Amino acid sequence: MVSKEGIMARKIARCADIPEGGNIVVSLEDGREVAIFHIGEEYYALDNRCPHMEGPLGEGELDGCVVTCPWHGWQFDVRNGECQNMPGEQAKKIPLTVEDGFIWI
Repeated sequence: MVSKEGIMARKIARCADIPEGGNIVVSLEDGREVAIFHIGEEYYALDNRCPHMEGPLGEGELDGCVVTCPWHGWQFDVRNGECQNMPGEQAKKIPLTVEDGFIWI
């Protein structure tokens, strides 16, 4: 699959493997980890490293659209990566596409 930007996208997960209100962490070919969240009918992806001290966001508690880093409690809106309790901080949002029941990055 080729993205709108002309970049080759990779199939990284099946939508059915992520329960609504849950998430998974996937490893990409370049060694990065991405946390994918399923909220309502939508899927969102963040770099799995908290910008504070690189805590594993995919292991954090998800409450609605907010994930809490398990290391130091920083909270991020998974829809846009904005930190809720440390203004100006942001987790890296990873663009994704959903097609035919699969998630592509």
